[in-house]
Amino acid sequence: MANLVVVYHSGYGHTQRLAQAVAEGAGARLLAIDAEGNLPDGGWEQLAQADAILFGSPTTMGGPSWQFKKFADASSKPWFSQGWKDKMFAGFTNSGSINGDKSSTMYYFFTLAMQHGGVWVGNGMMPANSKAAQRNDVNWIGTFAGAAAQSPADASPAEMLPGDLETGRQFGQRVAHAAQRWTK
Repeated sequence: MANLVVVYHSGYGHTQRLAQAVAEGAGARLLAIDAEGNLPDGGWEQLAQADAILFGSPTTMGGPSWQFKKFADASSKPWFSQGWKDKMFAGFTNSGSINGDKSSTMYYFFTLAMQHGGVWVGNGMMPANSKAAQRNDVNWIGTFAGAAAQSPADASPAEMLPGDLETGRQFGQRVAHAAQRWTK
């Protein structure tokens, strides 16, 4: 079985709930970036041992949170030694608006993964884009680069829509399946 790690930052708990759904689907370990942008003890070692790394951050002001960016900048050490080369990567995000420039965060993740010499996995899901589609359908937001969720600014993490969380869970399953094939 492939070793997957979900490394994420969550400011208010919404992205954490999405990270939990992704990790559940992937059978992955969660690795939270704290409020100061740091990993817990042993975090870098977990990432070094991972076959696949899944990035997660809220989309804030058109990109990932500064805490995630601090983590990304600190990843220059494994970058310099090519420590993450040929690992599988994927990503997910959440914002208060339906669009909220989530694609900018996803492209940030993708670029970071490519700089590390990684292989990217998108979500492989068709969007819920018919007239019959409902807001709670899987991949209603219609992303392809990874998983995306929308949480109104005045909604608690407990109020996240099951369809967005199910999108995250199914995305995690896809990444786990791809990582299993990649690591054979």
